[in-house]
Amino acid sequence: MDFTEKKLSERYYFEGRIMKARLDEAELPNGKRTTREVCEHVGGVGILPIDDEGNVILVRQFRYPFAEMMLEIPAGKLDHGPNEDHRDCGERELKEETGCTADELTYLGCIYPSPGFLTEVTHLYAARGLHQGEVQPDEDEFLELVRIPVEELEQMIVNNEVRDAKTVAAMYRARLKGLLDGRR
Repeated sequence: MDFTEKKLSERYYFEGRIMKARLDEAELPNGKRTTREVCEHVGGVGILPIDDEGNVILVRQFRYPFAEMMLEIPAGKLDHGPNEDHRDCGERELKEETGCTADELTYLGCIYPSPGFLTEVTHLYAARGLHQGEVQPDEDEFLELVRIPVEELEQMIVNNEVRDAKTVAAMYRARLKGLLDGRR
């Protein structure tokens, strides 16, 4: 059965630097009409840096929408032009937020963080063969680097201490691909 909904109209209510909000009128598969709230987002990239000792490098930062400090993998928005390559974005964010460069980047796929209303696509990578350099955060970024052993981070996820979707997804996909098994 085809459950496709047809967009009949759209009206934008907000247009910012990284997102736009609109209200659509849509036709349902049964012919009835409804409204759909949609938040268009530029998308982003998350990098799971795994060092040679079996630690993951995370950033601890304040997240305004939730008014709390969170542990997350380094990440950033695809906001350097409409054709920005997500791998290039990931390398840039890894360097800015951790100071690291990587010998090896493994694509872990992409996720849709909240597909009921949000168009954001987040690309995920694992970074290994890390070389430490100087951290270069954006002027509006305030963060602390935290190195956590893989097993401890997995337990923190199990205990609901790490709730960031991109971090949980990157860890799970890296585990499934065997990237967390043993040291380099």
